[in-house]
Amino acid sequence: MSDIKESLIEAAHAAAKEAYAPYSNYQVGAALFFDDGAIITGTNVENASYGLTLCAETVAVARAFGEGRRGGLTAVAVVGPKDKGDGAPITPCGRCRQTLNEIAGLGGTDPVIYCVGNDEVREVTLSKLLPHAFGPDHLA
Repeated sequence: MSDIKESLIEAAHAAAKEAYAPYSNYQVGAALFFDDGAIITGTNVENASYGLTLCAETVAVARAFGEGRRGGLTAVAVVGPKDKGDGAPITPCGRCRQTLNEIAGLGGTDPVIYCVGNDEVREVTLSKLLPHAFGPDHLA
């Protein structure tokens, strides 16, 4: 496993431990890797009004934007709890795919997404997860 991949997965697991998931008890962590070596993490934040819940990837992207990052996204790791579900790799939901596309598009990158499961890490590019994505160019 590459050093970047390993570091991202470790950072995502650490973030997942800080999840606020009292309703689903499904802790998710995400870690974003940028071309300058920075790693930005996020965790899911649930809300009693379920529609207001934030996914880990969305929180990480918001943190990255809050730090002034506009592009440069090269890799993402997403992890869930090892004791929930069937242990298969988890992938970003549709909303998170679109959120990741926004920041990736600003830098013209197609980041690899490490979808982590109990026994497997699935590697897929964002463009494969979100083909024919809607982006800023559609608004011009």
